[in-house]
Amino acid sequence: MWMDHRAAEQAARITDSGHRVLSSVGGVMSPEMQPPKLLWLKENLKETCWNKAAHFLDLPDFLSWKATGSLTRSLCTLVCKWTYSPPEGWDPSFWTSIGLEDLLENNFSKIGNETCAPGSPVGCGLSQEAATDLDLDPGTAVGASLIDAHAGGLGVIGADVKGFQLPCENQPISSRMAMICGTSTCHMAISEQPVFVPGVWGPCLSAMVPGMWLNEGGQSATGRLIDHMVKGHAAYTQLQEVALQRFPSTCGNFYTYLNSHLSLMANSHPVDLLGTNLHLWPDFHGNRSPLADPTLKGMVVGLSLSQTLDDLALLYLATIQALALGTLHILEAMKGAGHDIRTLFLCGGLSKNPLFVQIQANATGLPVVLPDQMEAVLVGAAVLGACASQDYKNIQEAMQKMAKVGKVVQPDDELQSFYERKYKVFLRLCSHQREYQALMNNR
Repeated sequence: MWMDHRAAEQAARITDSGHRVLSSVGGVMSPEMQPPKLLWLKENLKETCWNKAAHFLDLPDFLSWKATGSLTRSLCTLVCKWTYSPPEGWDPSFWTSIGLEDLLENNFSKIGNETCAPGSPVGCGLSQEAATDLDLDPGTAVGASLIDAHAGGLGVIGADVKGFQLPCENQPISSRMAMICGTSTCHMAISEQPVFVPGVWGPCLSAMVPGMWLNEGGQSATGRLIDHMVKGHAAYTQLQEVALQRFPSTCGNFYTYLNSHLSLMANSHPVDLLGTNLHLWPDFHGNRSPLADPTLKGMVVGLSLSQTLDDLALLYLATIQALALGTLHILEAMKGAGHDIRTLFLCGGLSKNPLFVQIQANATGLPVVLPDQMEAVLVGAAVLGACASQDYKNIQEAMQKMAKVGKVVQPDDELQSFYERKYKVFLRLCSHQREYQALMNNR
């Protein structure tokens, strides 16, 4: 549902309202958030869906309800995606101003009137029905949920880094940024005081770590974009064939093959330099952060008539580099607003790709920490359960004890000048796209 942008027009209307709640979403309402999606449902499926719905829930809260029978919502979902603001709660004037005043009925019962912090016990634990379905004991503690990406953040960002010689050692946890890299990428930074970053969601209180403020940047398509670029290329069929021959043990993992192929093409030089003349703007599904512009499109500069396997490998490289420069773009916005981020903590499917990880480090100039458990989202979920069952006194303690460092990837400092120049090209691609839009709209 989050990736469905059909409510873009509703989101634009909400942004145009200029309501004060927009300050907690970077000033711009995203079509990936719930208010525009709810408005779309009311305007397009009023009889078949809107009028018949008893409750609207995000998946994490739906799963908590299925497990316990309790409709208590996690602050994570409501604060991050629904404009809820603790301790005040809902702002009735916002829902009224956008035409969803019917959600005020029965003290906002359809969207939640009972909330708790992530990791808090929900209801009386597993219901008899859920316990039977899961083959567990009734009453087993259930922790208030997190959105999957936020659970990934808990699973990595609190790890003990002593002995790894990282710039975030002996620094507050606010010097770290968690990146959950999958279909999309979420960039999570936390702070003790609220930090307002234009174009970046937040600050959200207790949305990931109770008592701390969260800013969430992101890219709407990362793994999805890489797949799109590779599978849409004319040489994709050839890639599948040679990858299966070269790496049969991985069932022909073509990203493993592409990484190997690029190394051969580089001929002992840094692979990064192969991207000198091919540049890409990665917003094929709009920009989530820091421009918060869902109308932006993808751009590629430097294509030739050739469609060989080498060309496919170079396009794959350019895509990864563009995504890393997008991270740098978000980092600069966060740092400009007051964040002091010194180390990246990565998890998710793309963190298993060593080329993706190394280029994130090279482009940003920051070390990257990988967890010892690659499924960090599950570690974060375990943190919530451990808190709900009172194995730890709070989320902070559980994070530090349960999240572990697996590997550290350092940036290649010799590539600093290369990425400084490539970043200038990256930013100009966006300014050129907007220039072209203005020219075509000037009738």
